[in-house]
Amino acid sequence: MASKLKQPQPLLSDLVSGMSSVPSNYIRPANDRPIFHEVVSFDGAIPLIDLQGLNGPKRSDIIKEIGLACLNYGFFQVSNHGISEAVIDNMLDISREFFHMPESERLKNYSDDPMKTMRLSTSFNVRTENVSSWRDYLRLHCHPLEDYIQEWPTNPPSFREVVGEYSRNARGLALRLLEAISESLGLEKDYIDKALGKHGQHMAINYYPPCPQPDLTYGLPRHSDPNVITILLQDDVPGLQVLRNGKWVAVNPIPSTFIVNIGDQIQVRNIKWNLAIYYSTVLT
Repeated sequence: MASKLKQPQPLLSDLVSGMSSVPSNYIRPANDRPIFHEVVSFDGAIPLIDLQGLNGPKRSDIIKEIGLACLNYGFFQVSNHGISEAVIDNMLDISREFFHMPESERLKNYSDDPMKTMRLSTSFNVRTENVSSWRDYLRLHCHPLEDYIQEWPTNPPSFREVVGEYSRNARGLALRLLEAISESLGLEKDYIDKALGKHGQHMAINYYPPCPQPDLTYGLPRHSDPNVITILLQDDVPGLQVLRNGKWVAVNPIPSTFIVNIGDQIQVRNIKWNLAIYYSTVLT
């Protein structure tokens, strides 16, 4: 007898309509839930670094700022980064359009196999986790772009063009930042680039639907990123928190900026790095 085809895991975005409470498989243990009154919120929670002049006379000052941000925070935001508002807006628009397509169209891209280089899935790892996270996501490999772009969704029709352009721009920003980080450590600017060898590049487009009981679950629980550097693009919905001096601090969105997160591989100074650049959009 032929085996039955495995059905895709239901996407969260297709379950939440009319939902008045969080399903039991999303409820985190009592000792691992958001405690909103303990979250600190203020302007300038992490450094905001203006990259205007990075390749000019202000380079040494900007590199010093970046070095101090890496040392003291592990996070910083960047403005005047060279990526146009049009590229950013198009990326956010196409991401929303993708997650608002009919379920049947989105599920053409579904897989729970973490080894696939392009897949739509939900939570974090539906094969192994006991408690689910409140998100859906589309994960893409992006470099070399010509090796992967043909795997990407064909709907919306402009998806490949828009996301490919964003990917090229974000990669350029990441490499400029890695040069600055190298110099901030007193190294040649191409030191990290050479140490990385073959560069990988990944993108995660995250969608967090409105949650009826946000005090019971997380979009993503506390974690560190295992890669070298993460570049995060938020929309206008807050949600990101970073741990600073034992306190969780809210990082509120600033239009047309990116949040930069130094990953574990820089922290431990492992010279066998594989560069993985993750992009995330917080969408509702």
